[in-house]
Amino acid sequence: MEQSDTRARIQGAATVLFRRHGYAATGLKRVATEAEAPFGSIYHFFPGGKQQLAEDMIRTSGPAYGRMVLTLLDTVTDPAESLISAFDAAGADLASTGYADACPIGTMALEVASSNEVLRTATAEVFDEWTESAARWFGRWVDDPAEARSLARSMIMMLEGAFMLSRAGRDPEPLRVAGRSMAELLRAAVARNGAG
Repeated sequence: MEQSDTRARIQGAATVLFRRHGYAATGLKRVATEAEAPFGSIYHFFPGGKQQLAEDMIRTSGPAYGRMVLTLLDTVTDPAESLISAFDAAGADLASTGYADACPIGTMALEVASSNEVLRTATAEVFDEWTESAARWFGRWVDDPAEARSLARSMIMMLEGAFMLSRAGRDPEPLRVAGRSMAELLRAAVARNGAG
């Protein structure tokens, strides 16, 4: 029990630190301190060190975040209004953390895309998984699979871009604008080729 608790604390601390500060700015000593774990325990659970810990964070928190977004989208019956509500909630959540906690994958993806192939691949695979899951969600209202996939990608791009603008400007408005824009994209797609 103690070992799994220590591993979970390390994973939790790493997730927060990588999400807020990125890969290069997150040191393993800081992870150990935040996790209240002995430094050596990181290498006990993650023998590959920082890269393995970061890959674990991407491959566990990425899918969890994707599921959370889809669950949030299902809380409002009308899909366009659901998108507006979800983006508004993302803006409120971001503001409540002092603009520190955005997407758990976005910060890492930008940083490692050209410098670490293992982590780039992991982030790309998470984004692909999000795209497929979101395409299935949009497919409930749009018959054309290519259009549903395009909407899914648009949602992810708008969310990630809006997070960046909101963090930089310390203002949730870009997320609210992105939500309204996604709602209009979905309404237009439904008008062209709605499901059913």
